[in-house]
Amino acid sequence: MGAPRLSSTPLPGIGVRYDLNTREHRRLSVVAHRDGSRTFSAYREDDPDACALSVRLTGSEATALVDALMPDHHSPNLLSTTELGLVAERIELASTSYWNGRVLGDTRMRTDTGASIVAVLRRAEAIPSPAPDFRLAGGDTLIVIGTREGVGAAAAILGRE
Repeated sequence: MGAPRLSSTPLPGIGVRYDLNTREHRRLSVVAHRDGSRTFSAYREDDPDACALSVRLTGSEATALVDALMPDHHSPNLLSTTELGLVAERIELASTSYWNGRVLGDTRMRTDTGASIVAVLRRAEAIPSPAPDFRLAGGDTLIVIGTREGVGAAAAILGRE
């Protein structure tokens, strides 16, 4: 069997649906919603149009699933931070967060934890190296790098409501 075929279908106002037919002739699909969530669906073997399972995942749940399915999915050209004693994590900022609408510098992240916010993912946009005057918003996913302890402390600060 050749490489798996993944097709995509734009869903106006919703996002994009990706369909995969497996070598066992099973159909799987993922709808990437505009809000960052995902809906994973598996279809019946005897009727590929009948959905047997459908699960809605948050952006962070979808990321965790990707990590479980493909723990080495990162490019070998990327810096392997664990060898250096560093970790990189995605931390989602809740809409109820104390930091929603406040500027990044107010978190005192690097000063208090030693961890750095190296990028912010907002909807379909990536903001690399956000400045201290960058205004955070609920639903942002912050890419944080630092020691395990520093990133844990950063998650605790960002989780403040």
